[in-house]
Amino acid sequence: MSSPDSATWRSDVRVISLVGLAHGISHFYHVILAALFPWLIPQFNLSHVEVGLLMTVFFVVSGIGQTLAGFVVDRFGARAVLFSGVGLLGVSALVLAGAQQYPVLIAGAMLAGLGNSVFHPADYTLLNQRVSAARMAHAFSVHGISGNIGWALSPLFMTAITTLSDWRTALLCAAALPFAVLAILVLNRQALRPNPIVRHAHAKGGGSLDFLRLKSVWMCFAFFFVTALALGGIQSFASPALVSLYGMSLAMATSSYTAYMGASAVGMVLGGFLAAGRKDHDKTIAFAFTLAALLAVVLASATVPAWLAFVLMGAIGFAAGLAGPSRDLMIKAAAPPNATGRVFGVVYSGLDSGLSVAPLLFGALMDAGRPGWLFVGIGIFQAMAIATAVGVGGNTRALRLQKA
Repeated sequence: MSSPDSATWRSDVRVISLVGLAHGISHFYHVILAALFPWLIPQFNLSHVEVGLLMTVFFVVSGIGQTLAGFVVDRFGARAVLFSGVGLLGVSALVLAGAQQYPVLIAGAMLAGLGNSVFHPADYTLLNQRVSAARMAHAFSVHGISGNIGWALSPLFMTAITTLSDWRTALLCAAALPFAVLAILVLNRQALRPNPIVRHAHAKGGGSLDFLRLKSVWMCFAFFFVTALALGGIQSFASPALVSLYGMSLAMATSSYTAYMGASAVGMVLGGFLAAGRKDHDKTIAFAFTLAALLAVVLASATVPAWLAFVLMGAIGFAAGLAGPSRDLMIKAAAPPNATGRVFGVVYSGLDSGLSVAPLLFGALMDAGRPGWLFVGIGIFQAMAIATAVGVGGNTRALRLQKA
């Protein structure tokens, strides 16, 4: 007979793996259009700003939907919401694959954004409900790693199939992935059962929107917004910028982006151990983003050889990944009880908001022939993230002292 501890371990691993799988496919879809920019631009005669607008539409819809999804999760449960989002991703790829005109690409991006909107509030609610407290830091670490793996694999998957066939075939292949993931989730639905929904009158005149009065919630939103601006620049235009600055091939530039995401995943593994048992998560975040910002400025200078630029991309990713688990635990500490879905929905809409602005901002820099400024901007936004993280940490510690 298995011990209670071993049973809990198996249950935790199962839930973490299932939620991580879903999160990975969500992040895979963040990049499917960006990976196809070199083919979509001549196919539809688009500028960098116009293809960037596809990403903007995706993340605007996702950001608005994510805020609303947080309330739906808290009211109806995370499992059904998660399943619907995974299915919508598959439908969006089918629409994109059949696009003959630019407006249909916009429509496909909207559907993908709607599907993407559910993941953070649903994922974090399920992790908080189904994973033991002792493994929460590692659950957040795996959650972040799975997302980075999705980001890293997406451009390799899409460009490889497009090179062998065409971009429509790549999108059809991409459509099969979320449907396969959905089948796995449905077969394991019992492990993802949500807690019973408790509906009761709010005490002392409180309401479901009371958490919006918390200063720390909006500082978390600001943190995600500025870090997403940096990430959006890397996702959308790091590869063509590296080609322009360092004269490297597109294959090497794409591999540099993959190195960024792979090293970020490694950073998250270490970050999970750093975050476990700590409460001063803002200090870990400040150290990590200081390092990332300095490295981004060095990359922008174009004074190092191409092979070292590849290494620098990986180092920036590692530093950013190191902050990931501390970031999620910082938000968890700032969230009031029984409002996890709402808080993560609102806070993570800052991520979508930043990712919606970044392609337009950095696309304009690329159209103006300023690829170096892409990395300068990335460094500036990473430095700005330090101030917001320190503000969240200080505010959370002050509230903790008041309650003591």
